[in-house]
Amino acid sequence: MASITFSLLLSLLFAFTDAGSIGINYGRVANDLPTPSKVVELLKSQGIDRVKLYDTDSDVLTALANSGIGVVVALPNELLSSTANDQSFADKWVQANISQYYPKTKIEAIAVGNEVFVDPNNTTKFLVPAMKNIHTSLSKYNLNDSIKISSPIALSALQSSYPSSSGSFKTELVGPVIKPMLDLLRQTSSYLMVNAYPFFAYIDNSDTIPLAYALFQTNAGTVDSGNGLRCNSLLEAQIDAVYAAMNALGYNDVKLVVTETGWPSKGDENEIGATQANAASYNGNLVRRVLTGSGTPKHLRTPLNVFLFALFNENEKSGPTSERNYGLFYPSEEKVYDIPLTKAEVNGGVQSTTPANGTNSTTEISPAGEVSKTSVGQTWCVANGNVGEEKLQTALDYACGEGGADCRPIQEGSTCYDPNSLVAHASYAFNSYYQKKARLIGSCDFGGAAYVATQPPKFGQCEFPTGY
Repeated sequence: MASITFSLLLSLLFAFTDAGSIGINYGRVANDLPTPSKVVELLKSQGIDRVKLYDTDSDVLTALANSGIGVVVALPNELLSSTANDQSFADKWVQANISQYYPKTKIEAIAVGNEVFVDPNNTTKFLVPAMKNIHTSLSKYNLNDSIKISSPIALSALQSSYPSSSGSFKTELVGPVIKPMLDLLRQTSSYLMVNAYPFFAYIDNSDTIPLAYALFQTNAGTVDSGNGLRCNSLLEAQIDAVYAAMNALGYNDVKLVVTETGWPSKGDENEIGATQANAASYNGNLVRRVLTGSGTPKHLRTPLNVFLFALFNENEKSGPTSERNYGLFYPSEEKVYDIPLTKAEVNGGVQSTTPANGTNSTTEISPAGEVSKTSVGQTWCVANGNVGEEKLQTALDYACGEGGADCRPIQEGSTCYDPNSLVAHASYAFNSYYQKKARLIGSCDFGGAAYVATQPPKFGQCEFPTGY
């Protein structure tokens, strides 16, 4: 087994321990919400330090002043035309909605429009000019280095998303808007905002998409036929599809932030899976994954930064029942369901229980929403040989080094050294790490280099550990 150098340890620390961030969308399409000042107190009490708005409401921005909470504000779609066609309009908007609040209100970014490509008012042609004018205005107020500009896109902007490695943008969008927007994001050191909802993909394809795969629960995952990487969650597959689409155009250096994702706690009869239990599972498991520093299979070294949708149930939203039931909180400030929101809660939380008989007890949720406790027996963490030797060796070195796995049995001359293969050694190390982490969701991934198995690995006479 390769020795671990100091420089490699540093790179592994970066690859495996950098956590992402969790923020939340604060929508206000409701007539029964708490005052902005109470909302800020709620955010602070829950340890939420990033919030995304859908406008630049004065009362909200004032309430957020001196709170230390990072804020993403929005220029609505209906202002894109005026902003694109008139630099003075953009200047006045920035002065009235940004510069007079900053820096007391910690505005970090401006979302110029929202899902513009699906806007029925056909505002796509105004998007990039509006973004450029807003950036010019920020420069006039010396805010261009402090406040990023971007624009949230929906996954419908993709022509192809399966497998993830084949991700591509719709041809008709590439020349007119995607490439110019990515050029601007690159030039301004900004990032692409993406709204991604596995819930929508699941309800449209519940006969083929396992619920566990959509909810970040333990599952066999899927192997991308284009690159051999195994993915264990639908959201990660969606994110990697967007990365692949950017890479296909030559923008692999542009970062990505998930500005909306969530799961509704209630829905109409045809909205299969819209239950409180499923919402808690999706959002809770996502938070755990983000805050433990796991990247996507294709982008192991890139932490996930995510804004959950949404803070409150919003009773005046139109559309299906689900639209009014994405909130983590009721307007009364009572939790709809309890999930961790901070790293401290994640580190102190429990993903599964291990009874005295050594079997795992896991929550299983049917598509209809029924919840039952099912003993699924022991599980093991196994190396994915399809990721290539370099990634597998890097993950193995991390597991045996900073990861704290017990790798003594796979040293030369020890009981599990034979068979002397990278896959066998990595499987032993990954499983040691996984069992020490009490089989927590996300602890058997290593950026796609490992997956959970329900049968013990067979490598010679070596016996794999089942718990510590």
